[in-house]
Order: sequence, then C-alpha cells, then structure tokens
Amino acid sequence: MVNREIAFSLWLDFVERDFLKNNFSELIEKGIINGATSNPSIFASAITSSPAYKEQLALLDGKSTKEKYEALAIEDIRTAAQALRPLYDEGNDGYISIEVDPFLANDTEGTIAEGKRLFTAIGEPNVMVKVPATEAGYAAMTELLCTGISVNATLIFSPKQAQKCLKAMKKGLDCFEKDGGLRAEAVISVFVSRFDRMLDADLEKEAIPVSKTGIYNAAKIYNLIEANRTPSIRTLFASTGVKGDALRPDYYMRELLAPHSVNTAPLETIKAFIGKKAPQPAFPLEESDIKGYFTKLADNGFDMNKVYRQLLKEGLEAFEKAFQEMLESLK
Repeated sequence: MVNREIAFSLWLDFVERDFLKNNFSELIEKGIINGATSNPSIFASAITSSPAYKEQLALLDGKSTKEKYEALAIEDIRTAAQALRPLYDEGNDGYISIEVDPFLANDTEGTIAEGKRLFTAIGEPNVMVKVPATEAGYAAMTELLCTGISVNATLIFSPKQAQKCLKAMKKGLDCFEKDGGLRAEAVISVFVSRFDRMLDADLEKEAIPVSKTGIYNAAKIYNLIEANRTPSIRTLFASTGVKGDALRPDYYMRELLAPHSVNTAPLETIKAFIGKKAPQPAFPLEESDIKGYFTKLADNGFDMNKVYRQLLKEGLEAFEKAFQEMLESLK
C-alpha cells in the first residue's frame, strides 16, 4: 500500500474502461494506490479484448485509426484522472500517465506537439505525459515541463539515460518555476525485470545468483536520482511483474521498496503485495555492493552497455508493435 511516512507511492499499471468505472475507485479509497500508468501495450490489450469500447467505436466510424485510438484513450485517461483528482489536490500524487505515439520516439517537435495536444484534450492537471528516454525525448521533456505539463520518462535502462533525464527535467522545472507555475512533477521510469529475463540463463551457467541484475541496476539509478536532491523528481520502478513461477508474484515490488519512490505494477502483482505484511524499505543499497555486483558481471564477460542498448531497442520496438497492432484492429 501507499506509505506516505517514507514517501513511497504505489501506482496501478493497468487501464481498461469497465475496470475504471467499477473497481478503480475502491483501490484509491482504501489507500492501496495513489496513481496509475498506461502504455501502448496496455491500451492495445484493453481495446482489442474488452467489449466496453464498442459503443464509442460505433460513433467514430469514418475516423482514422489513430483518431479512434486517441478518442478512446482520452476518455479512459480523463476518467482515471477525475477519480484520482482528490489525491492530486491534497498533494498525494493522483497522477495518471498517457504515452505519446511510440513512432515519435526520435521526433522532438512531434513529441512536444502531441504531448501538449493530448494534455489539453484530456483537460485535467493530474495527467503525466509519458516520453521515451531517447535523445529526441530529452528535449521534449524539458519543453513539456517548462509549460507546466508533468512528465513520466519511460524506457530507462541505463544510468546514463537517467542522468540525461535529470538534466532535461531540472531545466524544464526551473523554467516553469520562474514563470510562476504552481505544480509540475516528473518521474524517471526504470525498467527492472527485463534484465533478468535476458540474462538469468547465462548467469546461471556462471554460477552467479539470478534475478538480481535488474534490482542492482535499479538501485544504482535510484541512488543517482536521490543524490540530486530534487523533491519533484522521483524514481519510478516499472516492469515489476513476474513471468513464470520461479519467483513470488510480488518479488520485485518487495525488493524495490524505497523512500521517495514510486512502484507501478499490474493488478495481480499489487494484490500479492498487499496480501502479506508490508516489508521494510529495501533501498538504498550501498554503492560498494552495487559496484561489486557489476564488477563480477564484467569479470565474467557481461557487457552492460551492450545490454542497455539491446533492451532499449527491444522496448521501443515492442511499444511500436503493440501500437501498430492496436491501430490495425481499429480499421
């Protein structure tokens, strides 16, 4: 659950229309979550599998597939934002994110224009625009924050990406505050479990403990972000769902519990997390321990820079594929 004493937030990584109308508010009222996130894959799954969108889609006949998608997404995000608004008004997060078209990942101006357009169309202040951490994305983060639009940087795998996000975000927040803005915040979304799914089989061959790389990498980035001491920029731990039965469902959530952070997870993972006694904060980890782990990986031939590049490439491609498949389903 949300723990405001240590500034730990829990956001739901799921959006679907019937759920938003029937079950979402209960999670908020019970203090289980204080925010939510979405991405192209989540919307693709919701729109293609749920009958809740049929009525609105019938009214959108003749529109382009992207216009149809945006109309559906805007309504869902607005519904979530309105449910979360009381939390936002009292300063207890209350954010919901919407991602720009993943095909704009290398287009700064396109990302800025779409981010502003979606934010305006939704019409709620507690919406975060999700921007991939690419070279084009960093400049877009600065501009969006400068205009008072909160930003969720996504697809962060490397400390270098996190450092670039920090620089871009601080520049945007400084600009916004100088203009007399009231509130804009940012999160840096660090992906976790994908490291272990990529590396664990090879690590096992070298007798190196598995299911640890994503956690140590997240710990390194968390320490980097916290060292900057910017209250309005936090680490958000994402990609925390578990595949298969080798790990308990809430393994990553418990291992990543940290002060001044956000954890976003699927509904089933959250249910597993709140079903047991709340753990003590697991972070921060000592820098010497983090360095020792990655030295051991390097000594055994694992090139983390290569891993970072591969995971970012796969992440961008996965969002593009999900987005394209969802658009195809709307024809």
